[in-house]
Amino acid sequence: MMKRFYVFMMAFLACSMLAIAQDKSEYHQRALEAESTNIAAARSSYIKAFHDYANKGQIKAGVECGVKATSLYYKENAFKEAFDLLRDIDVAISNASANEQTKAGMRYLTSRERMQMYVRMRRSANAMDHIKNMEVYAARANDESLKNDLLYNKTIYYYTFGQNELGNAMFAQMSQKLTAQKEYDKVDEAYKMLIANGRRSNSANLVAESYRSYMVWKDSVSALKTAEEIDSLKQQIANNEASIADKDSSLSMRMGFIIALIVVVAALVVALVIGGITLMRFILLTRKQKKTIKLANENNALKAKFISNISSQLEPTLRKIDGQQPEIKALLDFSAHIQTLSDIENTMEENVELEDTSLPQYCEALMDEIRNKVRKDVELTVNVPKMFANINRPYVSHIIFHLLSNAAEHTPEGGHITLEFKKRSVHKFQFLVSNTGESIPEELRDEIFKPFREVHDLTNGDGLGLPICKQMALKMKGDLEIDPQFTKGTRFVLDLFA
Repeated sequence: MMKRFYVFMMAFLACSMLAIAQDKSEYHQRALEAESTNIAAARSSYIKAFHDYANKGQIKAGVECGVKATSLYYKENAFKEAFDLLRDIDVAISNASANEQTKAGMRYLTSRERMQMYVRMRRSANAMDHIKNMEVYAARANDESLKNDLLYNKTIYYYTFGQNELGNAMFAQMSQKLTAQKEYDKVDEAYKMLIANGRRSNSANLVAESYRSYMVWKDSVSALKTAEEIDSLKQQIANNEASIADKDSSLSMRMGFIIALIVVVAALVVALVIGGITLMRFILLTRKQKKTIKLANENNALKAKFISNISSQLEPTLRKIDGQQPEIKALLDFSAHIQTLSDIENTMEENVELEDTSLPQYCEALMDEIRNKVRKDVELTVNVPKMFANINRPYVSHIIFHLLSNAAEHTPEGGHITLEFKKRSVHKFQFLVSNTGESIPEELRDEIFKPFREVHDLTNGDGLGLPICKQMALKMKGDLEIDPQFTKGTRFVLDLFA
């Protein structure tokens, strides 16, 4: 695992280094690689990088590379080439599209290189002119790092040209500011420069005073660093104490949460036990109910079969008697209805055969069968589109004929009977039989579809007509209902599915 992690980190660092390197131009990268081994090659690459960056509009990076090439020129006392290069850099800055504040920061860099060359050439006045230019550019750039750099270069200038009092004053200002900003390395470098100048001028007092001041400063910096480390440790301790307090508080909250969770779990266990007991009682009760329902269904099936057998045995005997007597005819009809109802119930799960039927001719023929049964001036209407539908003709014919016959019986003179067909969706359609007259009371609308709901005088009908129609509709996977929205009489709706 550690090996994989190590490989991953090395790959990540390599990619990061590659990404950083790719931020620099190819010439810039070459210059960095050659600077410690071949000054001429590094200088040439810095100059090429300057022109490359400038052509790409990256003027700041270009100026930094050009300034670096300048320092490598005068490092080998090639002052003329250095000044020529600085003039090219100034032209590039003037032609750049950067704002004046950014240009001032870049011009500060070129003036600083000129100042350092004049210091190296011991030309005090020229160096001072460029220090003044540096002051102007640092103020325009409003860059704190340039202002600090200016203090440093002024200090070096004064000490280089023997203006020790001004150098001391400037050094004190620089030391105070840079120390406050924790830029200890620059102050340390300035002290070492001061001591070196004293040695070059053979001034024992300057060397001694500089060294004494340097030691005092080092001690003060050490004290500052120690104080900072102590403050850091104190802050770390305070942070740790706060973290411990937070963890204690968090731990207390977690303990409270755990206790609450235990209480909830205990309550859930009790609830599960009670629920289990209730569930077991429910299962036992359900099993008992299932047995009761199964027994009731078996009894109903046996009753239906028994009644059917009685009906089939009575029918031959009844037919030997005078069939024109109303009572005998009623018994024969009742026997036939019982047989039909029993047959439907016993074959409810069987599929019915469908036949593609032309609806207009089919519905007109059904309506024609009741024309001689209606009262005077009753209007008969068939509202069916010219189309075909797949239906079981025997069942549908039985249902519609029965509904139309009932409508003919209950529609008063001058009334209206209508047979309609409506396609409700791709797979659903309806036959609707409506008639004007008295509506069926709401409390009876469900009861009329139930067989044997009351004892009938069989000569007035056995009440099995609509229950048989309902069972036929259910066997066709449809339904037969009364439309509750129809208020001008009664409308039966036969729902069927393709």
